[in-house]
This record gives sequence, C-alpha cells and structure tokens, in this order.
Amino acid sequence: MSESKPPQEASPEAPKIEFPCAYPIKVVGDNGDDFRDVVLQVMGEFCGPVDDKDVSVRLSRTGKFSSVTVTITATGEKQLQAIFEALKATGRVQMVL
Repeated sequence: MSESKPPQEASPEAPKIEFPCAYPIKVVGDNGDDFRDVVLQVMGEFCGPVDDKDVSVRLSRTGKFSSVTVTITATGEKQLQAIFEALKATGRVQMVL
C-alpha cells in the first residue's frame, strides 16, 4: 500500500509593491533627544528632505525606547535596503520595520 500525500498548497506570494509609492518605515531605538534627528538625517541621504507631516514619534511605556515612523516616497527595493542598512549602521537603531 502506498501512502498518498496531500497536495501541497501553493505558498502565497508576498504582494508586489509598485514603485514609486508612499512607504512607511518604523525605526525603533534607544530614546534620546537626537534620535529623531539621526533617523531623519539618514533617511534624507536616500530620499531628500522629509516633511514634518510625514513623521511621527512615540515613546515606549517606560520611556526607554522611541519609535520614529517616516513615510517616504520609495523608488525601489535597492533604496529601501540601503536605508535599512544605513539606519542599522548608526548603532542607535534596535529595529527597522
């Protein structure tokens, strides 16, 4: 008797992003007076100046961490990867989402 295997379901593909598009990037790091400025400086290197209306900052419940969400006009995967790597290279960033 041979065992029949259930048909494998096709794994769902991640939705394709069409560039250029509005793309929010959330950056979490240790809270500090200049954390927002550090994030915006790095982002500016890859996408130009960011309007204040496209930036939001939240502190963690304990105040130890800060999250800065910046919505940029993303132009492609290479740009996003470069931003992520540059943010992590600051040594101030815990996580980029």
